[in-house]
Amino acid sequence: MVPESPLTRKASLLISATTGAANAGTWNLGDLTVNRIGFGAMRLTQNGAAFGDDRGPHDRDRAIAVLRRAVELGVNHIDTAAFYFSPLRSANELINRALGPYADDLVITTKVGPGRGPGGDWLDWAEPGQLRGQVEENIRQLGRDHLDVVNLRMNGPAPISEQFGALADLRKEGLIRHLGLSNAWPDQIAEALAIAPVVCVQNRYGIGERRADSEDILRTCGELGIAFVPFYAIAAGGREAGADITAEHEVLLDIARAHDASPAQIRLAWTLRRGPHVLAIPGTGNPAHLEANVAAGALRLTEDETGRLTALGHSAG
Repeated sequence: MVPESPLTRKASLLISATTGAANAGTWNLGDLTVNRIGFGAMRLTQNGAAFGDDRGPHDRDRAIAVLRRAVELGVNHIDTAAFYFSPLRSANELINRALGPYADDLVITTKVGPGRGPGGDWLDWAEPGQLRGQVEENIRQLGRDHLDVVNLRMNGPAPISEQFGALADLRKEGLIRHLGLSNAWPDQIAEALAIAPVVCVQNRYGIGERRADSEDILRTCGELGIAFVPFYAIAAGGREAGADITAEHEVLLDIARAHDASPAQIRLAWTLRRGPHVLAIPGTGNPAHLEANVAAGALRLTEDETGRLTALGHSAG
């Protein structure tokens, strides 16, 4: 018999019939209620070796199993995009294959703005007239007749009124239910709100990994009832590019030991502690990591622990 890994054993202890994604509470994206622990699909299409997984690119069956297990654990908010694909697979089509026909309470959030052509060439920023095609492609890949939430992904602090206005028109047509922003700057949030309701803002945010304006944006979102959805909450400091994930700050390690948890779980617990409107969308292609991520919703950091972690600072940019 293969020995059970510490990560798997810890996840098994933390997850029970009464502990799953719902344990972290819920938030509303417009009229759609989601559990605050969700799932990010980007890593399902990437090389697993970059994230400490020596199996190489995640195989299709394993990715499908992870998606189905996420839903079994109560995850009902999945973040994806049509440009999450590799030569081997597409995140959207994996979601369609694994979870279709979709449960009524499953909310799928996607992104447009950037994109890739048929040959995989990268498009940094779509013109307003190109956004319909991107929305329709997400609909096709996911096997739906509309999209629950579409985030306009920005590539810097430039004005967005034309692009967001085009998405607002598609919302009026019924192709999109709700709108959000990704990689947003304060002026862009105000600009978008003048055009149509915004239900979420996705920005890079984590322990030691946040822009100088991040706390203001987080607070503004809370005041306006907008969900704040950090990406790379676990993969801070370049870890999404495959950097060493074993070197963690001693404060983080100390708090992790106190809770008999992993540093990644503490990162997620801190994320959720930033406000009731903060959602987490950790991504993984590893079943044990998935269970540990969901289990992090049960961790309760003290005020002192939260303050010590917050004090680790932020990066510029």
